[in-house]
Amino acid sequence: MTAQLDEKPVQLSTIAREWGRIGVIGFGGPPAHIVLLRKLCVDDRRWMSPQDFEDGIAATNLLPGPASTQLAIFCAWKLRGRPGAIVGGICFIAPGLVMILCLASLFLASQPPLWILGAAAGLGAAVPAVAVSAAVSLVPGSWKRTGPSRARQIRWAFYFLAGAVAAATVGAFLVLILLLCGLVEVATRNSARSGMNGFAAAPFSTVPTAGGLGALVWVALKVGALSYGGGFVIIPLMQHDATDVYHWMTSAQFLNAVALGQVTPGPVVQTVAVVGFAAAGVGGGLLASLVAFTPSFVFVLLGGPHFDRIRTNTTLQAFLVGAGSAAIGAIAGSSVSLARALEERWQFVLLALSGLWLVALRRNVVTALLLTGAAGAVAALAGAPLPH
Repeated sequence: MTAQLDEKPVQLSTIAREWGRIGVIGFGGPPAHIVLLRKLCVDDRRWMSPQDFEDGIAATNLLPGPASTQLAIFCAWKLRGRPGAIVGGICFIAPGLVMILCLASLFLASQPPLWILGAAAGLGAAVPAVAVSAAVSLVPGSWKRTGPSRARQIRWAFYFLAGAVAAATVGAFLVLILLLCGLVEVATRNSARSGMNGFAAAPFSTVPTAGGLGALVWVALKVGALSYGGGFVIIPLMQHDATDVYHWMTSAQFLNAVALGQVTPGPVVQTVAVVGFAAAGVGGGLLASLVAFTPSFVFVLLGGPHFDRIRTNTTLQAFLVGAGSAAIGAIAGSSVSLARALEERWQFVLLALSGLWLVALRRNVVTALLLTGAAGAVAALAGAPLPH
């Protein structure tokens, strides 16, 4: 027998407290966030039915941007409408943002302690393996969306390969590759084009050339509006801009940014705050985070009443098969450019061990990063050479 839902109004203070708590303890990325949100909203408080919660997961997975953040915003929206969505989303994001900016000030300092440099090098060594692990974990769900059709499966493989090659070689054009793969899949399935207007490439056709705040806003907007396939797809989207185009950080520092996004609670998209910090200090970090997360709030606030139709929209589903599989390929392909950023032999040893831990043994990402960070600190104190 299904337990009766608690239909009493939920106070905004309760949403702030509970969503803030999840933002503090939500280590482990989207899988951990989904478990915590379900336990709170469905199992413990009975604020939502299992069907409503599953519909939220399905719909947010069809949208660009960080799905678990959008799910957190959606659950709060279901309880108290727009005020609840805004309060819940901010409280879910804020703890990780504060923590990652504090860590960024330490790891990106001009003269950090020797052990910090070693820990950063150790953390960075594991990041390519984390990328491969993230891609591997996303493949089954994306592959399942293709269905039994042999032709669709072949196209999925093509999109995956296109994303991987783009991320490894021409990161500047990755956004166009993601959009193109999604649109090709829609066209191939002869779906109605009217539902795809919001995904047209026109809003992204003008790229800022200056390296100031306008460029930072542009990079953060791409992260928040085009990260199909999970939060980790932001890595290939950001790497080229942050290190090669605008020179806000070195390749080694970018590896640190990715690692910090993994070891802090909250959404992986918080990585963009480290890039913003490198570009323009604390203000830049806050601005980058604001821009990157704004699309998630907009998607839920405008689309929440229509999520039951979004999850059954065949055009959106077709677009996600194309863009999503290309994004997964991009995540895998980003491991190539990330590995090229490593400089010392002992880092490659840690990379191999991390790959064994994460890909072969399927163990925890946070644990791998903490272990490699500790190993790097010990190596530095023992006199091992450090990357420049």
